[in-house]
Amino acid sequence: MSGQRGFEELLAEGAAVPVRGWDFSWLRGRATEERPSWGYARLVATRMALADAALDVDTGGGEVLAEVPRPPRVLLATEAWPPNVEVARRTLAPLGATVLHVAEGGGLPVRDAVLELVVSRHPVHTPWEEVARVLRPGGTFLSQQIRGGTVQELSEALLGPLPPPRRQLPEQAVAAARAAGLTVIDLREATLRTVFHDIAAVVYFLRKVVWTVPGFTVQRYRPQLARLNARIEAEGPFVAHARRFLIEATKLPSPGLPARHRPADVARHLPAGMARHLPAR
Repeated sequence: MSGQRGFEELLAEGAAVPVRGWDFSWLRGRATEERPSWGYARLVATRMALADAALDVDTGGGEVLAEVPRPPRVLLATEAWPPNVEVARRTLAPLGATVLHVAEGGGLPVRDAVLELVVSRHPVHTPWEEVARVLRPGGTFLSQQIRGGTVQELSEALLGPLPPPRRQLPEQAVAAARAAGLTVIDLREATLRTVFHDIAAVVYFLRKVVWTVPGFTVQRYRPQLARLNARIEAEGPFVAHARRFLIEATKLPSPGLPARHRPADVARHLPAGMARHLPAR
């Protein structure tokens, strides 16, 4: 499509697609993003197969966790956005996972020192103190995080020039992990080519990944979207660069304390009053 009529139709198309969950399959053929070489889903699956009790923080719609072929006996997940909670419960039901609706930025509704593994893909906020609290000695935290400055080219296309990022930096994550009493055992970074082939893909992405342009609406940024659409038509796909880092940390065992035990049931891992969230058996 081209011209004003094509622009209007593309805007409407990108604005109409539901954005619940964390599934980006609608962008297939319209946008692409390279994947980090470390293979986060594969790493999670490997560690889940060795764990007895695990938690996925900010699970979204449960899409990544659903790929785990051998889930642990106790599998918990937290999610703050209400529409995602129901999606995650349906998605993760075959794994026997318990999905807990939590407040944004709140604590983890799990007892102290009961989990062998905590994972989180693209958390909005990493509750380092809470992660350290719920991990048992010898437990591991594995997370793929969005680095500050990700797709900054797209942000600047709508907002204008931006200063260098000051938040969500790998060195800040390392410092926070150590301050919480965890030992960082792996840290990797990746810069990933991200390509948008039409303005509908841009609109959908900005509606879904809300921190790219805070407060984004089509109406509010219509002039900037029109300029970006004209640029795509004249020059071809718009290229930005996503930035990710992988961090893995462990809670070192205390002398004389066992690092592992077999959990009796899910309820043992939840505080009093949380059992109502357990799935029906």
